[in-house]
Amino acid sequence: MAAVPGEDKTEKATPKRRRDERKKGNVLMCQDIIAVSTLIGSVVMLKFIGPTFVKQISEFFFRSFDYAKTAVSSTANDYIGAALFQGVETFAVTAGPMLLVTILIGISATFAQTRFLVAGEIIRPKFSKLNPLNGFKRLFSLHSIMEAVKGLIKITILIIFIYNNLVNLMEVAGKFMYTDLTAACQALFDAIYSLLLQVCLAFVTIAFFDYLYQRWDHERQMKMSKQEIKEEYKQTEGDPQVKGRIKSIQRAMAQQRMMQAVPQADVIIRNPTHFAVALRYKQGEDSAPVVLAKGQDELAARIVAKGEEHKIPVIENVPLARALYAQTEVNQEIPPDLYAAVAEVLVYIFKLDNKLA
Repeated sequence: MAAVPGEDKTEKATPKRRRDERKKGNVLMCQDIIAVSTLIGSVVMLKFIGPTFVKQISEFFFRSFDYAKTAVSSTANDYIGAALFQGVETFAVTAGPMLLVTILIGISATFAQTRFLVAGEIIRPKFSKLNPLNGFKRLFSLHSIMEAVKGLIKITILIIFIYNNLVNLMEVAGKFMYTDLTAACQALFDAIYSLLLQVCLAFVTIAFFDYLYQRWDHERQMKMSKQEIKEEYKQTEGDPQVKGRIKSIQRAMAQQRMMQAVPQADVIIRNPTHFAVALRYKQGEDSAPVVLAKGQDELAARIVAKGEEHKIPVIENVPLARALYAQTEVNQEIPPDLYAAVAEVLVYIFKLDNKLA
């Protein structure tokens, strides 16, 4: 849906626009939330499996040293195979849970933001992305600038935290010479865990503000111009002029059918100039009088003229004509509270017909 050139997009996106964009995969999604979620999940898992991690790595190194001592023997191939198997086992026990958790958290964070959206159009290759001019525009777009600023902030935070932690670690690194390998690994692990906690806290803050920015930017890109809203309304509801024309034709056809039914009426009750209602009552067929036609002003005059043309009695009764016009519909029976008033009129008409006969 193309906007008129020069027309500002100042209107909020309509529900239809949001549905259409969602089908295309254009939904609000903050990549920093996914990154922070996986980072936090990794840190939590690292805390739980930390002792196992240190133990497995230590055992792997000790066994590797043992295998290295025996590598000069005639059965070196057997030891090499055992060392490879031990390496794979250590990787599966230590890194396997971490990888599984980060994958699950990344998928969950993505689907939580997109509400389980799977859009094939977003992964469909688009040759327009190969256009160097479009790529140059994207390079200097507001989105690219914000991503660059975020990247610089993250790098700066990482450098500061790593530097501070390395300084603190260097102060106690000399003590590692007098401790066993397990204790040294545990101390190093605690230092890394402390660093990760600080990074997580900083990145959560960045992700929060990035989410606010992404939501604002998404709504900005979703905005529509007034012309786009009009075009959308025409597509969904139809052109108002066409709809008006259709309704006009339908009313004309309904009035034509109604006028064709007027000759079948037994009486026409009218307000001298404003309302007219044509009634039919056939004993044995109708349980109550039926409205064949009703109209106001010009249509009322046409109903009266049609009735006089076919010699149908026309009775002037202002309150009854108004009540019938307001409370009845064409081809429906009159309401019970009007039975008595209409019955008096019908009795009068039937008596008049009998006298004339």
